Amino acid sequence: MTSLHDLATWEPLLRLLRSGNAASLAAPGGHVAGRIGRGGWSVPLTRPRPQPGRAAQVDDMRGEFDAVGRVQAALKDEGLDGIAFVVEMEPSGRTVLSLLTLGPAVEAGIGPYPGSLVLVEGSVPEPWRRLPEPVPGAALAPTADPTWLERTLRERLPGAIGATEAEITATEARLGVALPDELKALYRVTRARWQDWGDDPTAAQRLAETVRCEPFPLDELYVADASSRPAPWRFGAMDAVTTPPDAAVQGLVGSPGWIAFGDNGGGDRLAVDLTPGPRGHLGQIILIGHEENVGAALLADSLTDLVADRPSEAPPARPLDEPPHVARVNIRALTSIEAAAHPDLEVLSIGVWKDTPLSLAPVTDLPRLRTLTAYPGTLADPLEIAKLNTLEFLDLAPPEWRALLNADAVPRSLSAAAIEVQGKPHPLPLVDLANEILALWDRPPITRTVVEGHLTPDP
Repeated sequence: MTSLHDLATWEPLLRLLRSGNAASLAAPGGHVAGRIGRGGWSVPLTRPRPQPGRAAQVDDMRGEFDAVGRVQAALKDEGLDGIAFVVEMEPSGRTVLSLLTLGPAVEAGIGPYPGSLVLVEGSVPEPWRRLPEPVPGAALAPTADPTWLERTLRERLPGAIGATEAEITATEARLGVALPDELKALYRVTRARWQDWGDDPTAAQRLAETVRCEPFPLDELYVADASSRPAPWRFGAMDAVTTPPDAAVQGLVGSPGWIAFGDNGGGDRLAVDLTPGPRGHLGQIILIGHEENVGAALLADSLTDLVADRPSEAPPARPLDEPPHVARVNIRALTSIEAAAHPDLEVLSIGVWKDTPLSLAPVTDLPRLRTLTAYPGTLADPLEIAKLNTLEFLDLAPPEWRALLNADAVPRSLSAAAIEVQGKPHPLPLVDLANEILALWDRPPITRTVVEGHLTPDP
């Protein structure tokens, strides 16, 4: 037993939880639950309000910080990133502390609840497996001019230290792709390294204003393929990628032809696009947003245009997840499964529903349906799910999962699954359910360690 599994490590936090959740703990089946990670925590405590006219101070929450800090130190000693907990405590002080470690087959969820269950090791949602389509005849924009670009950059960035040809060649070898001539022109003028700017405090600002972004040092360029844009299964499975015939940029998560070379100062990446859409240009400049999982926006037809501040005149991209690929049936969207049924349907989400439960019969034979999510009680017959033999992700409430498990009808085509959590149910039955699903694929379970003891009255 280690300090993480020692009641003494948790005692200060348990006392705070008892003080702040007396009614919840005393109720039949009463419990409190939360999660603590090395960089943050979610615990059911009410923090004191600061005095009027004064901002909250660290000392106002010193007890919570110190109590959580003891657990975080134990996590560090164990080499764990985080742990969920469930506390059951009798009025006598008898305490049962259940510690939950997710393991390699479970993604982090909200608070103490498990996230998506990865049933096939290393699997990712279908959009993350999608590669760019070839675009025969794709060519550089007429505006692309490496000679003008290099000359202009040298004029605007006097004294900049450029990369050598050997450094450029080494970067190409590292990335496994030849850099386009415009990008080589940029780095022949500047390596964009902080140490090259010496004591000039305006150098970084001048470079960003000249290139219209914050360029990465040459040795930090990377290929923005799908693996560079990870997303939890629960969110990634809800996306679909499409590229309309008039699109300048392919609607992808990432591409082996997207070479990220800069940042817009807000966390979005700029990349040179070597796999453009049907109406795009080789070497066009795209913006990969950090708040989206799929797609990129066209900024300029060439790096020359970017530096010359000539934005592209191509029409903006259309939404990627519009019907028929993604359909949402609920009280404010589509009002029937029939309305969602389409040969191209990939994602079906059934949300809040106040009418008669729905049958899945209209989508049974659809060839591309890979994701189904359904709120509790929305399905007329959960066993209809067994007929959806193309599903790779399934998100259901516990009663629907129980129906499938009891009938041995869980689709074996699944790569991942999730348990829909509504409200604040007791976490332990959900953990047991998750482990039952994981066992069907012989995946590592969520481990539960029970620590029992007696918590004396507060002084």
